[in-house]
Amino acid sequence: VVEAEFMPARTAEDEARERLGLEVVGVGGRSIDAAIALRYPDAVADADDLAAAVRSAALSYAVLYADGSRFPQSGWLEGGVGDLSDLIRLVSVPQKAVEQAADALERGIERAADILSELAYLRPFAIDRIAGLLCMERGVQTYRMAGAIVANAMIFHERLAGGIPGIPPLSEICGESSPNPKGDALSAWNAILEINYWSIFAVARDILHRLPAGEASRLLVNLRETVELVEASGANQAQDLIGRIFQRLIVDRKFLATFYTLPPSASLLARLAVSRMDVDWSDADAVSALRVGDFACGTGALLSSVYERISALHERGGGDPEKIHPAMMQDVLYGCDVMPSAIHITGSALSGAQPTVGFDKSRLYILEYGRQNDGDVRIGSLELLQSSSTMTLFNTSDPALRTGSAGQETAAQVIAEVPDDGFDLVIMNPPFSSNTKHYEAERGVVNAAFAAFQTSPRDQSDMSKRMTRMTRGTCYHFHAGMASAFAELAHRKARPGGVVAFVLPLTAINGSSWAKFRGLIAQNYADVEVVSIAANGADTAFSSDTGMAECLIVGRKLANGEAPDARARFASLRRRPAGFVEASQIAALVSQAQEVRRLEDGPYGGEPIYCGEWLEGEILDAPISAHERGWGAVRIADCAVAQTAHALAEGKLWLPGERNAIDLPIAQLQDVGKRGLDSQFFISDAHKGPFTRESASPTATYPALWNHNAKKETRIVCEPDSQMRVKIGMEEKAAEIWATASRSHISMDFRFNSQPLAVAFTEMESIGGTAWPNVIFDDPRFDYAFAIWMNSTLGLLSHWWHANRQQDGRGRTTIRAAESLPILDLRALTDAQLSEAERVFEDFRGIDLMPAYQADIDPNRALLDRRLLIDVLGMDEGAYNAVRRLAAKWCAEPSVHGGKGR
Repeated sequence: VVEAEFMPARTAEDEARERLGLEVVGVGGRSIDAAIALRYPDAVADADDLAAAVRSAALSYAVLYADGSRFPQSGWLEGGVGDLSDLIRLVSVPQKAVEQAADALERGIERAADILSELAYLRPFAIDRIAGLLCMERGVQTYRMAGAIVANAMIFHERLAGGIPGIPPLSEICGESSPNPKGDALSAWNAILEINYWSIFAVARDILHRLPAGEASRLLVNLRETVELVEASGANQAQDLIGRIFQRLIVDRKFLATFYTLPPSASLLARLAVSRMDVDWSDADAVSALRVGDFACGTGALLSSVYERISALHERGGGDPEKIHPAMMQDVLYGCDVMPSAIHITGSALSGAQPTVGFDKSRLYILEYGRQNDGDVRIGSLELLQSSSTMTLFNTSDPALRTGSAGQETAAQVIAEVPDDGFDLVIMNPPFSSNTKHYEAERGVVNAAFAAFQTSPRDQSDMSKRMTRMTRGTCYHFHAGMASAFAELAHRKARPGGVVAFVLPLTAINGSSWAKFRGLIAQNYADVEVVSIAANGADTAFSSDTGMAECLIVGRKLANGEAPDARARFASLRRRPAGFVEASQIAALVSQAQEVRRLEDGPYGGEPIYCGEWLEGEILDAPISAHERGWGAVRIADCAVAQTAHALAEGKLWLPGERNAIDLPIAQLQDVGKRGLDSQFFISDAHKGPFTRESASPTATYPALWNHNAKKETRIVCEPDSQMRVKIGMEEKAAEIWATASRSHISMDFRFNSQPLAVAFTEMESIGGTAWPNVIFDDPRFDYAFAIWMNSTLGLLSHWWHANRQQDGRGRTTIRAAESLPILDLRALTDAQLSEAERVFEDFRGIDLMPAYQADIDPNRALLDRRLLIDVLGMDEGAYNAVRRLAAKWCAEPSVHGGKGR
């Protein structure tokens, strides 16, 4: 319902709320779930040309829901009539009903899996045939997937029944009194396949065909009840319904890392990407000439969102989405994956946009993965790194070449043409798995990136070698993982002037292994947008169940002859978009923002993103040329903190509330001192480490500060927690390594919400372990000044700004990345300042500090700030007060406190 009034529209919201819950006449007792309160400006009421006035009117509106919620929470959204129509489209499918339907469908699929599980004991041969059809092994995953595919076909069948002549409803085919549900269903689905819909019904039909009649009937009757629940909810129009539960059904996802992009997140990324495409959306020929690819498409959430957006823009331009559907399916949308079941779901979602419109073929490909019949191995879509075409696992694209669902009898394989520089948009949420995660080795997993589908250790090793060959000269890095290789693939396939859009782990922004990727973006793209979430826990991810912070990256590939601007806009959201309406508003606000304050402009904050009166986040314009060091302006709740941190790294102390910056001598750690060795060189057999590690001893010859222990590390001076014992025959190498021992140790894995120290000091020279590598200075006085600087608020800020903030309340860095950490240039301090720094250190050696995230309320940290700023650096009281204000801002950052209460 849309309840509209002219301004001041004092009763529009109340009257819209009164509509909620009322029953809609003639639609089976369905009630109103959402209402829009709309306010027209007075100019519309007085206009002579009403249509023209409405087209140009600045409307304000809000959405009210039956559960009592409102969007925005306060205030009003603003836009034109086109924006309002987009909003109506988005709220027309109640998300609560979708969630209820997804839960019902999952329960139905579990019951179907139970039926197939029983069959596995009674007739294992039948189950093996179904598993072979899905390219899977016998087991609960296969049973669930088979149930999901049949259920999906039945949902689609019910949508077609009545719309296409001769297609009976499910109640006639598999009702309680139906004499032959299997035969009737196969007959109906064969009739549907005569029209088309191969991506939906072919595999489902072949599963049903392989089932004995009794079990097939039980399956159909059971799932019919589930489909009726879905139909009754009104959620059967939601394209993402099957895809939403897909991740619940995949046991293999910890190896494939194919995390499902949440529907609002997919919508946000798609809208950001499509907004950068230069297309006349009213021109059907121009739309049909587009090429859009997702080479790790999974369940098709991103392709579906792109299709939905293109369709809406074409309709807004006066076009007919139904007429472009065949071209969209046959020519525009390309999807690749290694999982047959995923391609089935993608095909269903895309076909479902216009369920009554047929098409000849699709560009959805299942690609070869693992050991093949020719004895060689394949690595799925990444084969396309060195080619513009690749062999599909089996043909799913052209029904004219297929007799079975997999086309085994005729044309078992086809060549998928995926040309370089050929796509207007490449959009992906690629797998994040990496070659470096060697968990579950007892199950034969030697390379987690290639351990899916029961690949053998030898297969995994050979696939890894093939990956190495395929990715030479690319931005791929084995620590960054598969996602960096897919990023290179997207770059190669996007045309000049085309758009790339990714969901990536937050480490892509400041992880050292992602430096080549950042260089690729900085040197080859313009109009770059990076979106992250300044929240904690699962809310920092745009995908389901990743357990890690993620970001969205969108950019336009430079046209021939165009120079890069080496800048990007960084949008930090306060929360993950909760629904499609919020995602659409954020995408519009981010894309349409005009003037945005820069990172270099001082601590005044970024451009706020408001939905009504609700602050969704801030946007900051920042340089991206220094890709080796990373881009720090992500996951920031208060952009003034980022601006101060950036200025500090550039040698300016520019504090919030202060008009002018103070020059401060700042240098990189590698210019002032040297970092020690990686702990693996001490004890790892692979690196021929000369030591073994044992428990600490007060008389140790070779003491070591190895691990974190927050309870024992509350003071700047810490006791070694280990000792090293020299291996026989390695005395000379031990002496060489011991020469890197020192008194200063820097935290590599700093838990801001539990640990107090960024730098620890040991009375005796010690080796640094995994958590506390050494920092070595030529001048022993630097140890004292370094310790008080790094443990002050300014030192904590620098560590946080330089570190990878992917995990809640935690700043991780590598020993190599620590070399570029900005620190106070100790070489610029006078002898008097160094002496004063040593006095401050001595005064604080026995004083406890609270965890870093409590720096703003820690009286001892405040005193340390005062002594450093005033006594050592000679600043005034105003600077001290501004630093304390900065401490409060920094401690309020979600990436600092990690959601931990105080």
